[in-house]
Amino acid sequence: MRLQDIGFYTLSDERALSASAASPLQRCELVLTENCNFRCTYCRGITNPTASGAIPLALAKSWVKYWTSQGLKNIRFTGGEPLLYKGLLELVEMCRERGVERIAISSNGSLPLDRYLELLDAGVNDLSISLDAGCSLAGEIMSGGRKAWARVVENIQELSARTYITLGMVFTEDNVDDCVEHVIFADSLGAADIRVIPSAQYNRALLRLADLDQRILQKYPILRYRINNIQKGLSVRGMGPDDCRKCWLALDDMACAQGYHFPCIIHLREGGDPVGKLGFDVRAQRANWIDQHDSFNDPICRNNCLDVCVA
Repeated sequence: MRLQDIGFYTLSDERALSASAASPLQRCELVLTENCNFRCTYCRGITNPTASGAIPLALAKSWVKYWTSQGLKNIRFTGGEPLLYKGLLELVEMCRERGVERIAISSNGSLPLDRYLELLDAGVNDLSISLDAGCSLAGEIMSGGRKAWARVVENIQELSARTYITLGMVFTEDNVDDCVEHVIFADSLGAADIRVIPSAQYNRALLRLADLDQRILQKYPILRYRINNIQKGLSVRGMGPDDCRKCWLALDDMACAQGYHFPCIIHLREGGDPVGKLGFDVRAQRANWIDQHDSFNDPICRNNCLDVCVA
């Protein structure tokens, strides 16, 4: 099974065959701030000093201007918690005015509902909300003691009726024993899809999710894709020596923080070096990086690349 143009993935054969340093940018992700109102047990924050802190709004706008000049199709704003970034609404409006098709935000879902509705009105049409628990007690543990689970659930229900929402569910040793029950609860909230992602520190295939009712799996393409891989013995994270060693995704996809662009958001979060700095030659820098880079010999790529990207 392949994921083709589902949500923010846009991993199609057509894209792979036409990608170049001059083709339209498909996906770009901008880290706005490392500030967050949660302290999730699995999150290590932004470990790369070149990517830390809140990006100045003028610099964030420069990235949007550059990306849209390259035909950008999809953008994601992330953090930390991006809704704590004061310039977020202005950036969303800018993306809509400049023709970005999918404007996505990753959030913990805990901010007041009207903040999310304001962003939808401004142009956001894709929300990824973290839901790592199916009950308030587990939610409090996973969020680092924050008592926000009920609000997160209410927001998911309200927003799922208005736009495309995926639920990101991270499983660690703290909550893996209840993963089936948590996914069943997530199914009741009305979201468009569910992404199950073992944390970087807990890369065990979640075979127990194979016990999910097939009626649930048939609803959610991303969840079904991941469970099928798990049943085949494929890890959610990591690559093998026979996998493609050139990251062609970097031709039309990038993650950025401050004035730097990184191979991908995982490479950024795992403390990897940036490919280069913002400038007129960003895409040439990335093409050169691909040419020189062996993904399997890079421990970040070898141990952390997601199944969907490896495929």
